[in-house]
Amino acid sequence: MRNFNETTITDAVLERLAGARDARIKQVSAALVRHLHAFVREVRPTQQEWEYGIDFLTRTGQMCDDKRQEFILLSDTLGVSMLVDAINHPVPEGATETTVLGPFFVQAAPERANGDDISGPMKGDPLLVTGSVSSADGAPLAGAVVDVWHSDDDGYYDVQRLEQIGDLAMRARFHTDGDGRFHFWSIKPAAYPIPNDGPVGDMLAAQGRHPWRPAHVHFMISAPGFERLVTHVFVAGDQYLDSDVVFGVKDSLIRDFARCPPGRAPDGRMVAQGYFHLNYDFGLKRLAARANRV
Repeated sequence: MRNFNETTITDAVLERLAGARDARIKQVSAALVRHLHAFVREVRPTQQEWEYGIDFLTRTGQMCDDKRQEFILLSDTLGVSMLVDAINHPVPEGATETTVLGPFFVQAAPERANGDDISGPMKGDPLLVTGSVSSADGAPLAGAVVDVWHSDDDGYYDVQRLEQIGDLAMRARFHTDGDGRFHFWSIKPAAYPIPNDGPVGDMLAAQGRHPWRPAHVHFMISAPGFERLVTHVFVAGDQYLDSDVVFGVKDSLIRDFARCPPGRAPDGRMVAQGYFHLNYDFGLKRLAARANRV
């Protein structure tokens, strides 16, 4: 087959996919071709515009390294990350809602003990975080793994400032106690712009959008027999709650970071200055039972 035109090219490409051995690959490839061709027919790009699109994707890849993932930013800012999350994580009553992982998660977070201060050399308003982990029906989960990470009060993550601070900070891995509880100290995070000095920033500017995320603390929580929970807790009253650049805010994930006076904190520590306190109780969704295989 040859001599394809605007109306025949799509069917020709789909026909070439008939030999795909994996049914899922065939399904995904065919859907990609149909929707991509439909997009091109709708917007009718000039050759110059199409070349710019190829260049945009090339520059997006070139911005990726071990500290920055520009394609995750692209997915996030186009709402795709949250769409994939919504498809894959329906939440039963009692379970905490999910949101995006974000580009600043680090696998090798330091293990810390409950009550530790994870702020490292970072300066800011002290923050006490207390919480619990339970099943969706309320049973406490002892020994659950709780990864946390957040920005400093200028809106930067540790991995963006490693040359200045020398080591990871404002991130750690905790384990819940026998009652399913955990707590730690850090500093209060701030709203921040996603990295916008690359292709994604150019896209946002062209679309008339700001690059800001509301202040939040990230949590990733896992326990045997339960789905891993990836979520944030957002600071109530933040100016960007209704315009989060990655569409990650959900009402159930907003909490007051309560301002507290000096004195004895809820964890028993004596604090000489005012501080903030966040408390959040997390519910995990049980893993679906797998069908028995013959």
